[in-house]
Amino acid sequence: MDFLKSIAIAASGLRAQSGRMRVVAENIANADSTGDKPGADPYRRKIPTFNRQLDRELDAATVALGRVRRDPSPFKTRYEPGHPAADAAGQVKLPNVNSLVETIDMREAQRSYEANLNVVTATRRMISRTLDILRA
Repeated sequence: MDFLKSIAIAASGLRAQSGRMRVVAENIANADSTGDKPGADPYRRKIPTFNRQLDRELDAATVALGRVRRDPSPFKTRYEPGHPAADAAGQVKLPNVNSLVETIDMREAQRSYEANLNVVTATRRMISRTLDILRA
């Protein structure tokens, strides 16, 4: 495989995983956000998607962060009649964000990011060694 191709493919993975980590971080940051008025919907979890793209210049398949969609799962509720977002029955809608799932998603995105970074580093080392051989 061509060195430029491998770096371009890994760089697309770095960008995609970086975008994924931003979405997951937003979910974690809003895990406790409730509505601003009684009965209002709270923050809805976002789910990142990925798209396969063809880089015609390099003739290589790459990945990109696709459309970020909203999780349609139902909101949790908690009985808290004194809360400003409580409805007439005293129920407060809570986000459909599970902090444990988000933490696992973040760890997986970090590992994928690191793997792509290792590909770039290894490719740079191979280029450097190739140049050293050519100079000798």
